[in-house]
Amino acid sequence: MHRVGLVGGTFDRFHSGHRLLIEQALSKCQLLEIWISSDEMIKSKDSRIKSWDDRKEELLTALSDISSDFSTHVLSDNFGPAPFHNEASAIFCTLETYEQCEEINRIREGDGLSPLEVIVVRRSMAWDGKPISSSRIRSGEIDREGQPWIPEILRENNAYLTPEVESQLKKPFGVLIEGPEENPSVAINEVVSLISEIEGPLIAVGDVTVLSLQNEGRTADICLIDGQTKREKWPKVGEIDQDIFHNIIDCTSPAGSLTKSLLEACEKSVSSWSKMGERTLVRVNGEEDLAPLILHPLLPIGSVVLYGQPGKGVVLRRCNEESKQRCRDLLRRFSFN
Repeated sequence: MHRVGLVGGTFDRFHSGHRLLIEQALSKCQLLEIWISSDEMIKSKDSRIKSWDDRKEELLTALSDISSDFSTHVLSDNFGPAPFHNEASAIFCTLETYEQCEEINRIREGDGLSPLEVIVVRRSMAWDGKPISSSRIRSGEIDREGQPWIPEILRENNAYLTPEVESQLKKPFGVLIEGPEENPSVAINEVVSLISEIEGPLIAVGDVTVLSLQNEGRTADICLIDGQTKREKWPKVGEIDQDIFHNIIDCTSPAGSLTKSLLEACEKSVSSWSKMGERTLVRVNGEEDLAPLILHPLLPIGSVVLYGQPGKGVVLRRCNEESKQRCRDLLRRFSFN
């Protein structure tokens, strides 16, 4: 049993892999020093990483039910105090940071200090057999337990709206930006001012919303249209410039349903943006109204989803873990066959 052990990391969106690392470390030392990367260290990594204070608070909350034999500190560089720490005798890491720990020991030995025992803790695996990581959580692939945001049943079956879910969808899922129906540019102009800087793709659901953004010079990265508004054919759909899209995908999803066809189209669209920054137009044979329920679970955190609210304006919702959770919960309450 080591008297003092060290562990360091960003610890963004504290997940089950973080917990396993710290639990293993606590089992092998009397006191564990947890060094959390400073805001200055991570500012160039990913703007979606939470502040040091938020990361510390999440860590403390997540560990409130286990041993309190640890302390938290600000990590200001890659090595922290490890090269010169006089009391520590162990350092805990994963395979990805093993070499860094070896470098720390080379520095210690060069300064006449005893090397730390480097204890490698295996990484926790997600549902797909890949490691759980904060970057995967930020990219929207998995939740903090490594589970998918899209229910598996939806991948094998078509889903149908139930009265319970329908009642919960009556309230706008996001912020309603009001504007006159006869002049959608009023609401869209305000939307554009609110999303000047976003941390993911911009998604527009609905013909009027798609065209209005286009007319304001802010074409969305992923657009879904069905050629209708208020369930009637919309004569202006032909004004949507399909030539500005890298990909055009056709799919089928009848009113009141979410189909495998629509899910696959949304997955391809998100993948094309994530991997190549490509813009996609999804043309739905049926209705695209329910598409936000599968888009939020698929999207990176920081994305923005817009959809029209007939007679009221445009609804804006930023994608975060809360929106993903709500959509997953609603999807599970659909009926399937």
